[in-house]
Amino acid sequence: MELKPGMSALVTGGASGIGKALCSAFAQKGLFVTVVDFSEENGREVAALVQKENSKFHRDLRVPSSVFVKCDVSNADSLAAAFEKHVQTYGGLDICINCAGIANRPLVYDDTSDGARTWRHAVNVNLVAVIDGTRIASQIMRSQKKPGVIINIGSAAGLYPMIFDPVYSATKGGVVMFTRSLIPLKRHGVRVNVLCPEFVQTNMGEQMGRRIVDSTGGYLKMEDIVNGAFELIQDESKAGACLWITNRRGMEYWPTPEEQRKYMVNPSKSKRTLTNNIYPSIQMPESFEKIVVHTLSHNFRNATRLERVRLRLPVEPHSALVKIIYAGVNASDVNFSSGRYFSGNPKETASRLPFDAGFEGVGIVAAVGDSVNHIKVGTPVALMTFGSYAEFTQVPAKHLLPVPRPDPEVVAMLTSGLTASIGLEKAGQMTSGKVVLVTAAAGGTGQFAVQLAKLAGNKVVATCGGESKAEFLASVGADRVINYRNESIKDVLKKEFPRGVDIIYESVGGEMFDLCLNALAVHGHLIVIGMISQYQGESGWKPKNYTGLCEKILAKSQTVLGHLWLPAVWPFYYYNTLQRCLELGCLEDHRRLRGRRLKHHRRLKSYSSSGSQEKLCSIHIDLVL
Repeated sequence: MELKPGMSALVTGGASGIGKALCSAFAQKGLFVTVVDFSEENGREVAALVQKENSKFHRDLRVPSSVFVKCDVSNADSLAAAFEKHVQTYGGLDICINCAGIANRPLVYDDTSDGARTWRHAVNVNLVAVIDGTRIASQIMRSQKKPGVIINIGSAAGLYPMIFDPVYSATKGGVVMFTRSLIPLKRHGVRVNVLCPEFVQTNMGEQMGRRIVDSTGGYLKMEDIVNGAFELIQDESKAGACLWITNRRGMEYWPTPEEQRKYMVNPSKSKRTLTNNIYPSIQMPESFEKIVVHTLSHNFRNATRLERVRLRLPVEPHSALVKIIYAGVNASDVNFSSGRYFSGNPKETASRLPFDAGFEGVGIVAAVGDSVNHIKVGTPVALMTFGSYAEFTQVPAKHLLPVPRPDPEVVAMLTSGLTASIGLEKAGQMTSGKVVLVTAAAGGTGQFAVQLAKLAGNKVVATCGGESKAEFLASVGADRVINYRNESIKDVLKKEFPRGVDIIYESVGGEMFDLCLNALAVHGHLIVIGMISQYQGESGWKPKNYTGLCEKILAKSQTVLGHLWLPAVWPFYYYNTLQRCLELGCLEDHRRLRGRRLKHHRRLKSYSSSGSQEKLCSIHIDLVL
């Protein structure tokens, strides 16, 4: 998340120490800040400092750029009121810092009281309030449907025992594990991270013996803490991360990949282990072969040729060189080779020649540029950039998606799987209890659409041509399979679905589009993801007039939408969706999936019309099930 003037942050414990430093740092970026603290005098002073700093960014504001809310964070009603005040003032919440904390005196095993004002109070402030603050902040962020970041201030005492305050160590350990368990919130646009510094020269830090502080290298600089917090806020890849800061080792994420592998049930599913160098011995040739489009034509064979080119090294600073293992073959390849996906007149399109062919692939990182540090040589990756019909391809490293293994099943999840998932969920607004029709349902994306629609709780009608395809579609959940070689699609839809079909996932075009439009129910959604029947022919893809289209959809309040998944543009949201899918172990070997039930995942079958081996994979479903 990039910090911009006008964003808002709420900081508990903001009147002193780390909280005060972060309030000041936010003010220097032009952020509006709510300072939450029990100390009214210090809190109002910090709020005034923030307003003064903010005056450099904002003029004539209708609301103050900083407000102070007196609050005992261990009081649930008081804490909820502080968040409510912030939202009423600034209309939302971008960043929440749960920083309030106290030490516990005396030692818990010497405490003869009931603990109400000692260790119980410390637990309520250091842990319970952090949980409650995170809960409230995440609910606000999700309700406003905007990205948000929550930083919980932990401590190195939460990573190793602190014998001079066991309760403090226990609460901070709880904050660490609580935060690391919240990585699923990233799916909703909310990232929660924890910052664990060693000793900082604050009122609490100065209670520690100087000898203990000196043994760790002395007090940390407050700017190191601020820099650490900003890294966790700004790095979009950080969710559920724990950043440990010491004078001895600097900033490092905890646990290390080696430590994490010790307790992971299936280490291969960990995002950290996805970047291990498990394919180190890639031979770098002087030259390699690739398929190049040299003439604009819908006839792919005539439009392309195989060329041998020199391997350019070193790799550009922000790029990576990938050895392609499998490349995806798509019907849209002929549209690409004929220039249909380029804007401009025919002369401008022709000026792009020659260009590399292929939309998608999986492979192994063979080399990285000097500025690439998030991915290593030997990492199995998926990519959706032009130029995958090649032995090697150089692409911006930010476009690479680490995967567990460079298997062909991964390719199916890219263009075909994501077209179905996003097309149905976003364009078709699919929920449950609908009738969903999928044309060319045994094709690459159609088979995904059938299974996703069924898993979402709908009645699925699938069209295909051939008995083997019909049997396959029935096996993956289609409620009604229409084999157009044996029966009329039009007659079946008219007889069995007289009220029409709610959602149609259409990829054939031509006469099939007309048939689907006539079969669409009132308020129905027709999603056009292609028109394969029009791609071939003497002149290639030609636009077709659909007479009476406007009148038909107007009469029944219908929606016709086009959904083109163009690989050259990989939106960050969907990159994260697929990354999360793979992190959760959605891609599995079919032998290991057999007989298992996964809570958040379902198996999807992949069909081969040539009768070759049936493959199984699974994909994460972000739908209303």
